[in-house]
Amino acid sequence: MNFNLNIMSKITGSEAVIKCLLEEQVDIIYGYPGGAIMPVYDELYKYQDKIHHVLTRHEQGATHSAQGFARISGKVGVAIATSGPGATNLVTGLADAQIDSTPMVCITGQVSSHLLGSDAFQETDIIGISTPITKWNYQITKASEIPEIFAKAFYIAKSGRPGPVLIDITKDAQFDKIEFSYKKVEAIRSYNPEPKINPDDLKDAADLINNAKKPLIVWGQGVILGNAEDELMKFVEKSGIPAAWTILGASAIPTSHPLNVGMLGMHGNYAPNVLTNECDILIAIGMRFDDRVTGDVNRYAKQAKIIHFEIDPAEVNKNIKVDIAVLGDAKKSLNEILKITNKKTHKKWLNEFKKLYQIEYEKVIHNDLNPVKDGLTMGEVMKEINLQTKGYAAIVSDVGQHQMIACRYSDFNISKSNITSGGLGTMGFALPAAIGAKMACPEREVVAVIGDGGYQMTIQELGTVFQTKAAVKIVVLNNDFLGMVRQWQQLFFDKRYASTEMVNPDFVKIAEGYYLKARRVTERKNLADAVEEMIKSNEPYFLEVVVEKEANVFPMIPTGSSVSEIRLN
Repeated sequence: MNFNLNIMSKITGSEAVIKCLLEEQVDIIYGYPGGAIMPVYDELYKYQDKIHHVLTRHEQGATHSAQGFARISGKVGVAIATSGPGATNLVTGLADAQIDSTPMVCITGQVSSHLLGSDAFQETDIIGISTPITKWNYQITKASEIPEIFAKAFYIAKSGRPGPVLIDITKDAQFDKIEFSYKKVEAIRSYNPEPKINPDDLKDAADLINNAKKPLIVWGQGVILGNAEDELMKFVEKSGIPAAWTILGASAIPTSHPLNVGMLGMHGNYAPNVLTNECDILIAIGMRFDDRVTGDVNRYAKQAKIIHFEIDPAEVNKNIKVDIAVLGDAKKSLNEILKITNKKTHKKWLNEFKKLYQIEYEKVIHNDLNPVKDGLTMGEVMKEINLQTKGYAAIVSDVGQHQMIACRYSDFNISKSNITSGGLGTMGFALPAAIGAKMACPEREVVAVIGDGGYQMTIQELGTVFQTKAAVKIVVLNNDFLGMVRQWQQLFFDKRYASTEMVNPDFVKIAEGYYLKARRVTERKNLADAVEEMIKSNEPYFLEVVVEKEANVFPMIPTGSSVSEIRLN
């Protein structure tokens, strides 16, 4: 009997997909099966000892879980879904990952190639839909393409400025057979993910920094994505320059560091916002001058020379005109600037931040953290979580008032501790993202801080928590409102609370329906005990804290205002 050994050694496209994931050292993926992706799931069943598949309750939950996994681990998160509605349910997570520079690979099934364009059952042009919200996407119609496309996808997702990639695979490509071989991609022609650092730009930047009288560093998530936390710390300490952060940059330097002067932006700290318009040199590192940070761009740091350390050339001069752009990887750029930066202190300038902090403390912070009125505040809940976790928890927040409070008042002692939806502002992000974060780093305490509105957008992921036993701690700060929108309606729309008051269910009963430990707190005297019980639990835990209904988050920069017009009340 004659055997064709080449044919005998061939594998299906579906098995090739799994082997590609193994070559990229993927050991956990999040997804939801369906007809067009079923061949891949069938192979995944055979490899379940090597790749753990997490069945989320919605495809959006799969993307946010993959994001949480990626944000805390620095690895590429992976999500998988079927065609049609399965694929379109990934869109919000893809858009979120794109704007927040999160490395993610999403895999979708597609109808067979001969049916493309025929409006077949569950056919959707996910390539066309996802093109504006992915770093790269590709539709595979032949099994022979699978190894090369997967290698490219993982390289593109994690190189340079990271981002999401989508691979769409027709069903016939999943069944066809190929001889499998895999070669990791290390470069792609015409794709330059990391610009070469220009020494002249570094020298010009150092000259400005060394001669500055009132310099200010503003750093963003690029520092964390570039693993440049140590370099940033050394640069801050050697130069003696006060440093402020965007919400996605939070935790790169410990909150308690004497040169960490707080959060920038619409609900950031008073001092760094006001003094942005008084500094003489503004040094932006790994941030993109988002409108929530700049306020009115026509009145942003007009008195300052601006230096921008950035890996993505498209971000330079996009929103704010800069004087010097230092293109390149943040870790390498900071290492180089360190060599030519003078050792200095700026005590008089730093005292300006301390004076303004004291004003903010007396008018805002003290009342948030140590209220005298009966109602619980979001701030005092975060204060208690800080006490119980000693600033080493990963705080995963959703979007709204609670998000701003969590970012403002959390103690961050180690990097990759603030996981939230920044640029897209996705309600429903926190619960599934916390699941991914906990699975990526099971040794870390992961606390999801969520508002009652956003929580109900992905509340079904309690099923994923129950099934996986991921020991996330879920804190819902319940004010029976879409709080951030209500605050705007109060301040700018004469208290016309149009469609923002929530009639909520019994959250504790819902959690208990998923067999989770659950508790509800309505009085201050029970808060410390409840938070302690939650943190000490080795299992998933749900805690609802009923907070003041109409409390506002201050400081606040009204839309269209300058950063120096920040309001304290």
